[in-house]
Amino acid sequence: MKYIVILGDGMADEPIAALGNKTPLQVAHKPTMDKVTQLGQSGLLHTVPAGFHPGSEIANLSVLGYDVASVFEGRGTLEAASMGVSVEANEMVMRCNLICIEENKIKNHSAGHISNEEAAELIAFLQAELGSDLVHFFNGISYRHLCKLKYGDKRITCTPPHDVVGTPFKDVLITAQVPEALETANILNDLILRSQLLLENHPVNIKRRAEGKDAANSIWFWSPGYQSVMKPLSELFGVQSGSVISAVDLIKGIGINAGLKSLDVEGATGLYNTNYEGKAEAAIKALKTDDFVFVHVEASDEAGHEGDVDLKIKTIEYLSERLIKPILEAINTMSESVTMAILPDHPTPCRLRTHTAEAVPFVIYNPTKMPDTVTQFDEFSAQRGALGILAGDEFMKQLFSK
Repeated sequence: MKYIVILGDGMADEPIAALGNKTPLQVAHKPTMDKVTQLGQSGLLHTVPAGFHPGSEIANLSVLGYDVASVFEGRGTLEAASMGVSVEANEMVMRCNLICIEENKIKNHSAGHISNEEAAELIAFLQAELGSDLVHFFNGISYRHLCKLKYGDKRITCTPPHDVVGTPFKDVLITAQVPEALETANILNDLILRSQLLLENHPVNIKRRAEGKDAANSIWFWSPGYQSVMKPLSELFGVQSGSVISAVDLIKGIGINAGLKSLDVEGATGLYNTNYEGKAEAAIKALKTDDFVFVHVEASDEAGHEGDVDLKIKTIEYLSERLIKPILEAINTMSESVTMAILPDHPTPCRLRTHTAEAVPFVIYNPTKMPDTVTQFDEFSAQRGALGILAGDEFMKQLFSK
């Protein structure tokens, strides 16, 4: 038996009045996703342990069966693995967003989804102006980048920018949790303020404003951590060979730290216009040699953060018919049986434009097991599923159960 998990990031939502009090998953035309549901067994999964912020890093670690409390070292640590950035024993690494600030308030977390080329120019500029023996910036994708700080103390409170859109940025600057971390907080806040002065009139931003786009006029640090302490999935669940397919450094890094190969797909953007067909093709090819494949698609989460209901519905339909459909057709022709699971990592309700910690629907289609009576993939239908409500490593144990 081989296994594939297809995760639509932030795909779950809440009833929306404009949709007749239904969720995007309920109204989306997704015949293949529903077909897998009819063939499989459904349930709900709690992906965010008590006391943790409902970030994608927490939820995806939990989906893969990790004890988050014992292995989580910050989002930056996971993304560093994807980007090939080593983290030494005396270093702290953290996510560094390029964001847009307007009238001293955080307008958005993504600088208007700045292009890779524009972002690379700005990060190189910031490294030249703000980098030092202690501080180093690393270019990532679009608005998602990294910063390493030597001798940093992770006992600081950092706010994810997508959680505080519309908030005065000075109200959510970094604070120290203990006196020993005050120097770290001061250094990082100073870098944020200096970045604003440097970026305000950078040629990239002058051009973006002229084109009616949001400026990338500030950096924003969050989710700090040290070196990774994750065990590979081979030790946890006996996965001998596996791959991760994602456009997002965070998910790639989780996969790499879990012992999976990261497969790059041309045209994978992390947005609604990602290369769904290319990801499907890569997954099908990987299943020919690997025991386990984890396919992550970011698009629905970004639509939720934008509060764009119509776009979120479209991303769900694309996932179903442009990615899941060709994979399902392919595995039905393979000589070795394949178990397929579909789920989000967390809800990203369009109304809230941020993550929540509610349990998410999932389906596991194992061709050797009898299906339950659930016929549609959505937050409410899954409540009737045969697999009930799971948490912790129970999803992965159920996935691999004979």
